[in-house]
This record gives sequence, structure tokens and C-alpha cells, in this order.
Amino acid sequence: MSNFQFQTVSSIISGLGSILELKTLLNAFNPKRVLLVTDQGMIQQQLHLPILEILESHQQNYSIYSNVQADPAERIVLDAVQFAKKEKVDLVLGFGGGSSLDVAKIIAVLSHPEQKQQIQDLYGVGNVKHPRLPLILIPTTAGTGSEVTPISIVTTGETTKAGIVSPVLYADVAILDASFTENLPTHITAATGIDAMVHAIEAYTSKIKKNPYADMLAKQALRLLNKNLPLVLQNKSDMEARQNMLVGSMLAGQAFANAPVGAVHALAYPLGGHFHLSHGHTNALVLTEVMKFNAPAAKQHYAELMQWLDPHSTGCIDGLCDLFIDHMQNHLDRSGLTLKLNQLNVPKNKLEQLADDALLQTRLLQNNPRALKKADALHIYSSIYE
Repeated sequence: MSNFQFQTVSSIISGLGSILELKTLLNAFNPKRVLLVTDQGMIQQQLHLPILEILESHQQNYSIYSNVQADPAERIVLDAVQFAKKEKVDLVLGFGGGSSLDVAKIIAVLSHPEQKQQIQDLYGVGNVKHPRLPLILIPTTAGTGSEVTPISIVTTGETTKAGIVSPVLYADVAILDASFTENLPTHITAATGIDAMVHAIEAYTSKIKKNPYADMLAKQALRLLNKNLPLVLQNKSDMEARQNMLVGSMLAGQAFANAPVGAVHALAYPLGGHFHLSHGHTNALVLTEVMKFNAPAAKQHYAELMQWLDPHSTGCIDGLCDLFIDHMQNHLDRSGLTLKLNQLNVPKNKLEQLADDALLQTRLLQNNPRALKKADALHIYSSIYE
């Protein structure tokens, strides 16, 4: 067995109603002022009210930063950091989808009064240094797994994203309570569920850091997501299935934090950057075409995942690999998501630019089981155009 390292958050609290454990955490951390980091959608839907009730019943001083946007721009992150410093907060509570959690991680680092680093110092792998403020993350979508990853993604230009990857970004505590996910629109439930499946699949086929610990988590994640996503899409009030989705998303997050994702994400990012499509949706768009491209190098792993999901499936490795790709295509077809670029107002003359941008994602492409060239990326985008 090859050498590997595995890291994750130190504490996970999971279950319907588990947000009530926040009271215990406030006693343990004993902060003077908490910063709740979220977005306007959460405020408008009043999803944050159970958290405010706990803070107020605890007579806890708090401030709210709610200007986080999807694919948060660097200026939003810096605005949030300035707000946190001005409010003199000493515990950060991230609440929302992946964007809110990603911003909360960076705030916890840059708003610590003894932190000397600037945001430009953080980009890349392993550049973040302590100290940081205590950090509690509460996801409201079963998708990104951000609550258990050491990664924040920031939009740094008109169309470009950059990653900050460091163990310092691991939260102190993640709270998984599916009560917050019940009223998600169906298309967000579908896109985030597919996103989590992509995390599990890409972790299992990760080229450099694939390891038995991440494999175990990826397989368990995929089994939970595979079974429960159809249930949630049929009945949005199936809370047991929603909690299972949240746990599946978290397990996939732990997996890809240690066995990183590859070409699906590399090709998805430019679509999000140029056309402001959600991250889960862009992963869904390119997933099966990337899997077909990867099959010559990853068919053994795809076959193993097919037999893991359905022990009754039989056949040769090539046949099981094809079956798994078809199986994932069925999930996409049932998701209700638009799966062709021309129906999403992507001009055909932009495909070349998308392919160029995808190849800039070297941090991700090094993990892909098969080397990807520009012609390959262009072929994949063309295959999903119409």
C-alpha cells in the first residue's frame, strides 16, 4: 500500500434538530461576539431564525454579515473581513451553501487580530498560517461538502476562480441538520446532490492521492446519495432522506479533501465563471462526457463503483464501466436540470475559450486519471452543446 495522509475536521454533529447543540458549543468556546456569515436568500427565507433564537437565549452578542453571493468575488470576501474586524468578533459561524462556508473560513483567518497575512498570501496550496478564529460551519445544501474541506474558492477576475487550500481552513465543528434543507428549490436539491456524487466519483478515481481511507468515504457517500437523491426529488419533505443526503455530501467532502477532484471540476469552473451557472449544475453538465473520456484509465474503478451500488450487476470490466456511466446519466436525466449548453445561452463560438480556460486548472487536472489536452476539452464541450 502506498503512503498517504488523511485529515478532516475534529468534530461533526449530525442529526435532525442537532442545531440545538450550538448551545453547548457556545458554552465551550465562550465567545464575546459571534459573526453569523450567510447570504440574503437565507435571511429572506428566515432560515437563520433558529440560530438567532439560540444566540439570544444564550444572551450572546452577535453580528450578521449577509452579503455573500454565489461564487463570491474577492471584494466581497475583503468587505466581510473588514466588517468582522470592525465588529471585533471572536467566533465565526458559517451558515448556508458552499459560498457562505468558503467565505466564513477566510474571515476566520484574516480577521484574527494577530493575523499578519493578506488575502493574496493565501492563494494556492498550503500557504495559510495560524492563527485563526474558532470556526463552526452549518451547511444548508447537501452538495459542496465545504463544511469538512480545507478549501475556499474565490472569484478573482471577471471569469476566473482561485483556490485557497490549507489544513488551517478545517472548521472546529461541522453541524449537519437537514431541517435547514427542507425548503430548497428542487433544481438546487438536484444540482447539489449531483455535485456531491461528483465529489465521491472523482475522489475514488483521483490519480495522485487516492487512498483507502478516502475510498471508504467515497463509496459510503455514493451509496447514500444514490439511494436518497431520487427519494428527495420525489418528496421534498422526506427528512430522513434529506439527512442522509447531508451525511453523504459530508462524507464525499471528506473524501475529496484528501483525494482531490479532477477534470469534471476543471471543465465545470469555466462554465460557472463565464455564464454564472451554479457549480453543481456545471458539474452535472460535463460529468458523463468526462467519465467517457476517463474510461480507458478509470474503467476498473468505475466498474467497482457500479458493483458497489448494485451487487447484482455482472459482466466484464468494460461492460460494468459503461453501466456505471449510464447509471449516472439516468440520475442526470431524472434531475430536471437543463443538460445542453445551447439551451443555457452559451454561444458556440465560446467553446474554444472554455477549453483554454479549463486547461488553466492545473491544480485539478493533475488529479485526473487520464491526461487531458485542449482538443479533449473542446470535444467534451462540443458533445454537450446540443
